[in-house]
Amino acid sequence: MTTPHVPTPPPSGNSFYGLGIAPQLLEVLKRIKFHTPTPIQHKAIPLALEGQDVIGVAQTGTGKTLAFGIPMVQRLAQKKGNGLVLVPTRELAMQVHQNLLKIESKMKSALLIGGASMHNQIQALKHHPRILIATPGRLIDHVEQRHVSLAQVSILVLDEADRMLDMGFLPQIQKILRLVPRDKQTMLFSATMPQAILSIASSYMKMPVQVEIAKSGTVAEKITQELFIVKKEAKKKLLSKILSQYHGSTLLFTRTKIGASKVTRFIRGERHSAAEIHSNRSLSQRREALEGFRSGKYRVLVATDIASRGIDVSGIELVINYDLPDESENYVHRIGRTGRAGDKGHAITFATPEQGKDVRNIERLMRTVLPISEHPEMPLESFIQETPMRVASFDGRRQRGRRGARNYIAPSFRKSKRYV
Repeated sequence: MTTPHVPTPPPSGNSFYGLGIAPQLLEVLKRIKFHTPTPIQHKAIPLALEGQDVIGVAQTGTGKTLAFGIPMVQRLAQKKGNGLVLVPTRELAMQVHQNLLKIESKMKSALLIGGASMHNQIQALKHHPRILIATPGRLIDHVEQRHVSLAQVSILVLDEADRMLDMGFLPQIQKILRLVPRDKQTMLFSATMPQAILSIASSYMKMPVQVEIAKSGTVAEKITQELFIVKKEAKKKLLSKILSQYHGSTLLFTRTKIGASKVTRFIRGERHSAAEIHSNRSLSQRREALEGFRSGKYRVLVATDIASRGIDVSGIELVINYDLPDESENYVHRIGRTGRAGDKGHAITFATPEQGKDVRNIERLMRTVLPISEHPEMPLESFIQETPMRVASFDGRRQRGRRGARNYIAPSFRKSKRYV
């Protein structure tokens, strides 16, 4: 009888060895060149492999998919039952599906998302997949039409749970939680931890262990940030200047779908390749835009918040918040698209003079102050003279910033009535 070859493990603490992962999966991770676990993976995987309920709090871009994907695949290979992964958006569902296929392509899975062929999904369900990756609305459609039963779910994952609540999915999530067996393993992953999620944890999870890699609202260490105070009518001019200074891939966020279309047309008029992604675009259009951005066909991808959790593209140089988000937490998710997995990244935010309270809410969430920047070709001094805000000095703390921007904190500006 021959013993299976187990590779000699590298020193523990900086590898996947010693976390309880099966040798076959370790070989797969090595083959797809995943060598070092992220902090959330290092802490969550051993707990999940033991069958414990886990609440994982970590900022976007820290490898949460593998943190639940590896334990799910390994445990389903050892026991009966199915796995269910709930995600807020189609893009994130496709991303999770692709990542799970990388680590286990033989275990049948089905992707259940809106905008895609219902017939194809029904056919996939007839093959009795072990893993379902779904958005809440489409999953309930299939359940109500009796295409699938959730009675055999033994492992449930709520991925990007806070975003699902932001998008109004709480009633659907509660309905799904009532349909799955109570005796199941639940893993909940989120970048922030609002009260509604804590309520879900207390009602539907069994003594969950919380793994918190960073305080709720924390952004990755290597993401630098800038804030430009700019009048609404000057945003496009400033955007043009910034796009001429940066040359890498850029992800730009607008607040509305109409705004996304307008900004995309403007960027193309400035002779930059651009695509848009939001809920008014069909699934095929959104997929083409995302794949084109990933391949370099489009330099700029313009998106609304519906896509802020589903864009998994490495090497994004710059995130631009052309509009501030409606919810402060979405700021963290947006800028988390750059600086992923330890890489450097940069985020630029536009705010109008009337949005001081919104900026302060973001700063309070992140427990930091956003450095205000001035573009050399659009001096803040001239802008200040045209506004009633009292900003008399910049307290001598200006510094040369990246690519010609001057960073400073202006206390008098922050204390002005119009700002706070």
